[in-house]
Amino acid sequence: MENKAGHFRYVIGENLVTAFAFSLFTLIIFLAICGPWITPYDPLATNASNTLKPPSWDHFFGTDHLGRDVYSRVIAATQLDLGIAISAVGLSFIIGCALGCSAGFWGGWTDRVVGRLSDTIMAFPLFVLAMGIVAAMGNTVENIIYATAIINLPFYTRVARAETSVRRNAGYVHAARLCGSRDVRILATQVFPNILPPMMVQISLNMGWAILNAAGLSFIGLGVRPPDAEWGIMVAEGANYIVSGEWWLAIFPGAALMMAVFCFNLLGDGLRDIVDPLRRT
Repeated sequence: MENKAGHFRYVIGENLVTAFAFSLFTLIIFLAICGPWITPYDPLATNASNTLKPPSWDHFFGTDHLGRDVYSRVIAATQLDLGIAISAVGLSFIIGCALGCSAGFWGGWTDRVVGRLSDTIMAFPLFVLAMGIVAAMGNTVENIIYATAIINLPFYTRVARAETSVRRNAGYVHAARLCGSRDVRILATQVFPNILPPMMVQISLNMGWAILNAAGLSFIGLGVRPPDAEWGIMVAEGANYIVSGEWWLAIFPGAALMMAVFCFNLLGDGLRDIVDPLRRT
């Protein structure tokens, strides 16, 4: 445990960009967990006498057209958007790794079926596919998660298949087989830990894409429904008021969305170095 902690500190200290990304990630996690207790106002509470107020000491990010505090809504939206992204990426990672590792390790008809499934999903524009899935199933949070997981599935399947096919004939795999280990155990204990570093980079990138996908669906009216606080909804509502001078309605939730995606894009290299077995020396 101490060696792992030392390795983590080494990776963070070695790259200032990675350190910044992990700091930003820690802030996002803190806001997602503690958001309900640190927001100064109820994010759903309306106040007709306090509509469209500019940023001030009373309302850091101003108020919207219903008098709701934008600062409180931006913080509250962190939990929902991050929850959707983690759930969707986790689901696609588990299923994609299982399918990709099976295809890369055993080949044959398994490889052909998994390959055609990935090709079929990739044949569609991914955001349009997500729109179709949510429109057909209904725009609930659960269906947004399923749609986002489906469009992310080919990325994990292809990476896992490629990495597994390279490593299935490695010396440590043959050694494990000679020791009597079964294929499933070899995949779980020998192959999977060694394909995890590139997968972590993919996870980091997909987290950003998942947040953008959820926000994009909400922006066009197929995502989270009002009055729930969600960055895409807030940008969509605020866009109507930019021309009249109420810039804060779209700028602040848009900036939060941008920083979250920026954080996860930077985080990938650091996660790869942390989980890479070759760097644990």
